[in-house]
Amino acid sequence: MGNSLKAIVAFVPSNKCQKYLLEDLEEMPVDKMVDLSGRQMRQLPVHICSFRELVKLYLSDNNLNHLPPELEQLQNLQILALDFNNFKALPLVVCTLKQLCILYLGNNKLCSLPLELRLLQNLKTLWIESNCLQYLPEVVCELSLLKTLHAGSNALRTLPPQLQCLQELRTIWLSGNLLSEFPPVLLDMPFLEVIDVDRNSIRFFPSLAHLPGLKLVIYDHNPCRNAPKVAKGVRRVGRWSEESPEPRKRSGAVIEITLDEKPLLPPATKTEPE
Repeated sequence: MGNSLKAIVAFVPSNKCQKYLLEDLEEMPVDKMVDLSGRQMRQLPVHICSFRELVKLYLSDNNLNHLPPELEQLQNLQILALDFNNFKALPLVVCTLKQLCILYLGNNKLCSLPLELRLLQNLKTLWIESNCLQYLPEVVCELSLLKTLHAGSNALRTLPPQLQCLQELRTIWLSGNLLSEFPPVLLDMPFLEVIDVDRNSIRFFPSLAHLPGLKLVIYDHNPCRNAPKVAKGVRRVGRWSEESPEPRKRSGAVIEITLDEKPLLPPATKTEPE
């Protein structure tokens, strides 16, 4: 089906057109997954909401800006992908899906998140990268089981102190924001394993050596004059990331040690979530 034809058909709210988009998907798939990504849809075919045992629903890369109230029927849904759409606000019906574990909201036009998001107490992975967020909504700090937070490519300048309440959080991605200092709250989160602050405006890094859970810190592309100190075995990605001894003194002179400023290649930031 050509993309132009899809776009025309998706705009027409008739049953026949919706079935055309679904390509005769009239019964719930055996794997309990529906993928309608990249179909130029402007609205979700309501027929999908009758698949009450559905576990995974992928609606990425469409033209959606709202969702039908019937979506509430999908109470077994665990993964919902709404990234690469036109949402300016998160539809409240999403917050009724209390079994959600993974929610993709990246590459939309979100400036905030509703307080009702706190109802998603099973959420473990939240993608909100590439939106219009100038601050991290405090409601995120109420998602007690959250393990992975992707909040890169927004306009974040600070992080709320309440973030340290997320004691299950292990990975936080903050690349491409407007952070001018390393977020102090992260210094009080000893359980963090991965911290990504690549491509910000951080000029100085405090020591991270006291964070016992830390395994990887990505701090490249910041105007910093120092590398963050880390405990032995922690991988750093950025300038001066190679471990080096202190300059040694001999006869009153300091022997300069050349540092390898070539940054290590960071891992792919969008990995398959747990």
